[in-house]
Amino acid sequence: MEEFQHSYSRLCKESGSEPQETVLQQLQELPRGRLDLATQSLTVDTCRALGKLLQKEVLLTELILSDCMLSEEGATLLLQGLCAHTVVRFLDLKGNNLQAAGAEALGQLLRQNKSIQSLTLEWNNLGTWEDAFATFCGALAGNGTLRQLDLRNNQISHKGAEELALALTCNASLQQLDLRWNSIGLLGGRALVNSLPRNRTLWRLELAGNNIPGDILRAVEQAMDHNQERQTTSRENQARTHVLSKEVKHLQEEKSRQFLDLMETIDKQRKEMARSSRASAACVGQLQEALNERHSIINALKAKLQMAEAALALSEQKAQGLGELLATAEQEQRNLAQRQAKEHRMEQQEAAEREFKLLRDLSAANEKNLLLQNQVDELERKVRAQQEQLFLARQELSNTTAELKMRANQAEGGHRQAAAEGPRGGRTGSEGPSGSPTRALPPALPERLELEKKRSRQSLEDLEQLRAKEVEHMTRHLEESERAMQDRVQRLEASRLSLEERQHLAHLEEKLRLQAQARDEAQSACLQQRQTVAEAQARASQLGLQVEGLRRRLEELQQELSNKDQEKVAEVTRVRVELHEQNGRLQAELTAQEALKEKVAALERRLKVIAGDHREALLDRESENASLREKLRLKEAEIARIREEEAQRAGFLQNAVLAYVQGSPLRAVNPQK
Repeated sequence: MEEFQHSYSRLCKESGSEPQETVLQQLQELPRGRLDLATQSLTVDTCRALGKLLQKEVLLTELILSDCMLSEEGATLLLQGLCAHTVVRFLDLKGNNLQAAGAEALGQLLRQNKSIQSLTLEWNNLGTWEDAFATFCGALAGNGTLRQLDLRNNQISHKGAEELALALTCNASLQQLDLRWNSIGLLGGRALVNSLPRNRTLWRLELAGNNIPGDILRAVEQAMDHNQERQTTSRENQARTHVLSKEVKHLQEEKSRQFLDLMETIDKQRKEMARSSRASAACVGQLQEALNERHSIINALKAKLQMAEAALALSEQKAQGLGELLATAEQEQRNLAQRQAKEHRMEQQEAAEREFKLLRDLSAANEKNLLLQNQVDELERKVRAQQEQLFLARQELSNTTAELKMRANQAEGGHRQAAAEGPRGGRTGSEGPSGSPTRALPPALPERLELEKKRSRQSLEDLEQLRAKEVEHMTRHLEESERAMQDRVQRLEASRLSLEERQHLAHLEEKLRLQAQARDEAQSACLQQRQTVAEAQARASQLGLQVEGLRRRLEELQQELSNKDQEKVAEVTRVRVELHEQNGRLQAELTAQEALKEKVAALERRLKVIAGDHREALLDRESENASLREKLRLKEAEIARIREEEAQRAGFLQNAVLAYVQGSPLRAVNPQK
């Protein structure tokens, strides 16, 4: 940090000013990644030097400039230096009396800087200048990195709140916004509430100390709770998707591992067959040499060929028995394939039935939602009509009260004038109608009443439009949530069907490949048997030097045939073991499918829980409407009572005025009036 301190001193000297001692002391004690200049009165030259340093310094993540008494020029220079900074995350400008130029510089900072996540602007005057604050809000709308914004005590009016509402509709990164102790009022609160349905990232909005009604604050709290629930749901969905992707990847790895094991087994079998073929080729060579040597004595052994032929007939019978065994094994494999195909068709039918039930439940839920929405619209129309009647009654009552007060004031003024002119005698008697205590209303009063009526009607129309927009936003949000749930169910069902089809196709391909392999092995074994029989015939037709040698050779052939029989038996047992292993794998895959079905059932239960929560929310809305109707009835009763009291008061006032007029000295002097 000494380099930062030397750079600051050098820049101050280049600009012709002395560096501030307090700033140098703070830079000397600077912790890593944090620059704290709070409560330090920074001059314009210091701000210029710090702005130039911040354009190059990349190690600061926190910059605290609270209560630094920054001027407009100094704040602009500092913020211009921060525009190119790419590391700072936290910026504190509390209590610096930032105004129009500061707001514009902050807007430029939000447009250019892509690293600041927390911005504190408490105790400033950004909201006093509406155009500059609108520029700041426009930059906030396009910012994609800011997460937290503090605008407490900034003199923000309802127009500034409307600009903030427009920014919130476009901003997709801000999560916390503090607007306490401003002058937002009713209109600003409504604008903020109307912007919240289009913002899905803001989950904390503070509006205390703004003269905002309680219903608007409750609506803001509900919107914030809804955004929190949406974010929680999105995180849960992402976690579930991650888990499912891991499971699918694990299944794919398991399948690939099984395929590699099978290929290794096939390679081993091929090596064994090659080794046996080489050994048989060597034996054939040796036998060919022996046959060439003993070709001269073939004719002497014709009588003994019959015995060899009988032995060959026995070997053919054994070969036929082995062929029958292979045929029975193939028949069992075909039966197993048919049974598995039948089970697959039954599973597809069950899946189609479940899908039909889900679609039917969804359609029923949509119809219920439409009915409930129609009921809510009808109740809102009734409430608006009653509110209009109530407002007209209040307006009529206020107009009547004002007119009565005006007439009473005029009557009292006339009586005072008559009492003042009474001692003059003849002057009072000669005045004519101008001395009358009752005067006509001024001509401007009806026009003002008409203007007030028009204004009240316009405000009622604005309220009605705001209410209609809010209802439209709520219905659009409900429709979007229903479409999202339907799309999600369809995607899950499609993924489940595709997984089942892929697994089943892989199983069928594996079975067909194994059956073809077994068939090829059986055919190769038959060919080998035929080759061995042909070799035995050739040897029997050619070998025959000596009877003992032929007997020994026949014994050797019988021994070879017994070995082949044993090999065949071992091959059949191996095939049976492989079939048993295949059945075990099929059962494991069936258990995996049952686990997937359980997951789908869990998702369906989750969907039912969400539908139940939706129904509970609708019931709460109905109870709230009932309570509003009860309050409206009580208000109507109170208005009727107030009307009666006002009518009684007006009657009493009229009687008093008439009695006063009849008993006044003016009537005694001029009785014809």
